[in-house]
Amino acid sequence: MSAFSSADPRTAARGAWLFERIVETGSVVMSELGQTRAGEIAGHRYLSSPYVSYEGIIGALSERTRQACAGRRVVVAQDTTEINFKDRSAARRGLGPAGDGKSPGFFIHLMVAVDADEEALLGLVGAQIWTRGAQKVSNRHKRAAEDKESARWLEGSRTAAGVLEQAAQVIMVSDQEGDIWSHFAHCPENVDQVIRARHDRSLGDGAKLFKAFAGQPALIVTTVKVSPQGPGDKGRVAKVELRAGRVIIKQPSTAPHTDPETLTLGLVEAIEQDPPPSVEPLHWRILTTLPVETLDDAQDVVRIYRLRWRIEEVFRTLKRDGLALEETQMQDKKRLFHLAALAIGAAVRIIQLVDARDGSSRPMSDVLDQKLQSAVTILVQARQGATAKQKNPHPEGSLAWLSWVVARYGGWNCYYKPPGPKTMARGWQGFAATLAGLLLAPNAQLP
Repeated sequence: MSAFSSADPRTAARGAWLFERIVETGSVVMSELGQTRAGEIAGHRYLSSPYVSYEGIIGALSERTRQACAGRRVVVAQDTTEINFKDRSAARRGLGPAGDGKSPGFFIHLMVAVDADEEALLGLVGAQIWTRGAQKVSNRHKRAAEDKESARWLEGSRTAAGVLEQAAQVIMVSDQEGDIWSHFAHCPENVDQVIRARHDRSLGDGAKLFKAFAGQPALIVTTVKVSPQGPGDKGRVAKVELRAGRVIIKQPSTAPHTDPETLTLGLVEAIEQDPPPSVEPLHWRILTTLPVETLDDAQDVVRIYRLRWRIEEVFRTLKRDGLALEETQMQDKKRLFHLAALAIGAAVRIIQLVDARDGSSRPMSDVLDQKLQSAVTILVQARQGATAKQKNPHPEGSLAWLSWVVARYGGWNCYYKPPGPKTMARGWQGFAATLAGLLLAPNAQLP
């Protein structure tokens, strides 16, 4: 994690400490992270350091993801969220308006890697953090700013292509905001796209996309898992009619004349049948560079698109349902961006630990160096009880095995409901402290 600072080892160590504190406490409140006044000052010094950049922090966090994804088929979900400080009392220096055009805030465009087969969250791939200009602008300049922000989707694909160059396959998944011509026309060769269609585009024969495809015969009526839409929502299973085929998309008038005149893409459409009362029916039109020739192909595209819920989960953990980044009293833009970068990595780490409680086969190296396995084994043995229920049931060295002992340090008793994010965050604090003590004094008595 030396890239937590570009030049100074002491600053890098301070950044690694602050990151672990965010994971441990489940908070971004500096007084809580620092524990003491001296610790709080150390945290602020790191966030203000000239040796620190949010890009460097993201790069350090993505390095472990690069290693975890080598040789694997990887889905990269990307999306944008905003941090809005509406009705927060603290003044904010250097921030332009958030999405409402009035309140101070900033934006995060995030990319996270998901195992395409196991659906496990593998880690952070990249992030872009920015704020808009505070001054009023003309419609022409507003359009230019929006175009610049939309370019971040293509930049996300290029970032993923570089970070995950050792992956067996990289598939970018985007919601409707990612339905941009250039996203398909200029996509890196080693990256596939799965994007929910937003625009009723013109086809090569002059027809319109949505109407022309409506006549396509259905392949099957099947079921699709719909992810939770907010607090208290456990998600649902929707019965959908599935159709798929190839379409030839015509270049829009706004595209550069050097772009191809047409693009041949796959389109998979899922239309919900008999939705529950008062629920908006699911209707996905998914454009893709993946094969759509068979029923299995079409079902795989829908399943891959559904994996974008993992990035929504990261956003929820980052914001109100978890670390509450929008509640921070930090005022300066630079320090806010640095804190946000650390919080993004912490949100991903917390979700990985919660995922693993159910028996993930991913290795513990997704979150902790594998060379520490022998030390972790000692901690596992110390936390096991006399009954079968109190024994770690997972393969040694797996992420699930690590997650079990972290949950035990968080107060989980191996009975009743599985440990949640707060238990995992609390457990990481005790686990990390005990592991550090063991490494310093291997003969010490364990608590």
